[in-house]
Amino acid sequence: MDSEYDLLAARRPTLSISELYDEVTDVLDTAFPRSRPIWIRGEVQKVYESSGHAYIDMVDAEAGGGRGAPVLKVKCWRSTWGPLKASLAADGVALTAGMSVVLRGRLDFYKVRAEVGFILDEVDVEALLGRLAQERAALVAALAAEGLLDANRQRTLPTVALRVGLVGSPGTEGFSDFLGQLERSGLAFDVTVARASVQGAQAPAEVARAIAGLEAAGVDLICVVRGGGSKGDLAAFDAEPVARAIATARVPVWTGIGHTGDESVADLVAHTRHITPTACGQAVAARTLLWWQDVAESADRIAEQSRRRVAETARELAALRSRLVVGPSAAIARAEASVQARAARLGPMAQAVLEREQTSIAARRRLLSAFDPARLLERGWSMTTDDTGRAIRSVEDLHEGATIVTRLRDGVVASVVASTSKGDEG
Repeated sequence: MDSEYDLLAARRPTLSISELYDEVTDVLDTAFPRSRPIWIRGEVQKVYESSGHAYIDMVDAEAGGGRGAPVLKVKCWRSTWGPLKASLAADGVALTAGMSVVLRGRLDFYKVRAEVGFILDEVDVEALLGRLAQERAALVAALAAEGLLDANRQRTLPTVALRVGLVGSPGTEGFSDFLGQLERSGLAFDVTVARASVQGAQAPAEVARAIAGLEAAGVDLICVVRGGGSKGDLAAFDAEPVARAIATARVPVWTGIGHTGDESVADLVAHTRHITPTACGQAVAARTLLWWQDVAESADRIAEQSRRRVAETARELAALRSRLVVGPSAAIARAEASVQARAARLGPMAQAVLEREQTSIAARRRLLSAFDPARLLERGWSMTTDDTGRAIRSVEDLHEGATIVTRLRDGVVASVVASTSKGDEG
């Protein structure tokens, strides 16, 4: 039996693993000679760098890109990747997960792992840029159709926005430039920082989360800043998560992204777009400074008007005080002069009145003396009264037996009435 098995084994061709891999290499070299580059298309699943080399996992998006989809391991050696990466950055491109690309290179069979891979030599930038432009245009169109392009611009910015939310990467130049403008303003800004990557595969999700967190924190204004860089470096701000986070925010969002001339989708949907982080910080500070200047000018006007009014009131009080001091003194002087003048006139006037009254009294005395009963009695007249002294003017005032008194010049006669008669009787 053993000899029969050995005989059969000797007749059957047998390859060692190395021989097998050599034949596979020969077949691949024949089918895909190294002198003939290959163009492939696929979707980037993962990109990472190590020791200057780039390693890219590509999947066949046309096969669904899901579990079980074909995967191609792409390598780009340091000598090629450095210049290629710089060239892509100059065109505003960075390879990121989810990106559909067309690559040129050579098939490679790595015997150690029995792995068929791909050595990258070139990226079809025109095709890539075209797809990126199409994706951007499609995103902008979708946002416009949903009414989100102008949504954040409709948000009302408080007159004084001192509570500022800042989305950015601390320590970067753009981040520091923005904060520097607020610090130099001398105003008491309350800045809440939401740290986020501003480039790379994780940047869109982190920026979107940062905006949502600041909105919940109750800030007056959210500022999203990122310093200059290549278009690839700024690609995160063309991403849909960032655009939607800004467009739907209930707080006004200002952007200060990149250099002059750069305009991302984030800029398009923002409340206000500024060309750099520095310009954004200047605008935030200037708006509050203008408000403060108006307040200060109003305060100065009020103070000046108050000073003028106080001065006018002081003058009025001084004039009133002068009138109160001088007026009564003058009135008293006038009154004293009037009293003196009247006193001077009263003496002669009183004397004249007294003289007139004395003359009148003398005249009346003479008149009265002419009617003095004593003088009448001296002239032969008599005066008869009753016993009470009441003058008797009529016989009717008497009755028989009444006592009457007759006054003569030289004495008084008392008589008793025997009878009375009227007229010329008896």
